[in-house]
Amino acid sequence: MSRIGKKPVVIPKGVTVNIKDGLMTVKGPKGELARPFPVDVAASTEGDKLVLTRTGESRTERTNHGMARAHLANMVKGVSDGWTRELEINGVGYRAEVKGDVLNLVLGYSHPIDYKLPKGVGAKVDKNRIILSGADKDQLGQSASELRKLRKPEPYKGKGVKYVEEVIRRKAGKSGAS
Repeated sequence: MSRIGKKPVVIPKGVTVNIKDGLMTVKGPKGELARPFPVDVAASTEGDKLVLTRTGESRTERTNHGMARAHLANMVKGVSDGWTRELEINGVGYRAEVKGDVLNLVLGYSHPIDYKLPKGVGAKVDKNRIILSGADKDQLGQSASELRKLRKPEPYKGKGVKYVEEVIRRKAGKSGAS
């Protein structure tokens, strides 16, 4: 039995889960999410908990069991509480600004970069931090990754865009001749 798959998903008040015709739909105060649901996994409700069971013991059925449970738990947390991801900008003159659904970034290039935020992802800038928030964890992570790719942190001075919890391994650089 999958350790992840056998854990029940607790459904908070105000959140509805509907699994029908190979599609799981989760509605809540922060929005609505839908994702394909594997046919070899069955769902049953026990009070305010949703329990997923697999129909067989093949390798794909076992992997789909844990994956479906993880996706469902992420969707439930996303529509009830939401997800956030923080990025930090380091560098002289590097800055960010939000204008509607466009994030305007100045990252040391000869031109400013306008990053259009996908639907469902919001951004807030606080000094040198970009705080992304949304209900869909996958979409939020993809947006954060794309922003980081615009100017990856370099190992000598640490300039660039990095995740807040990320640790940049610093290099010593050139030593002067003495």
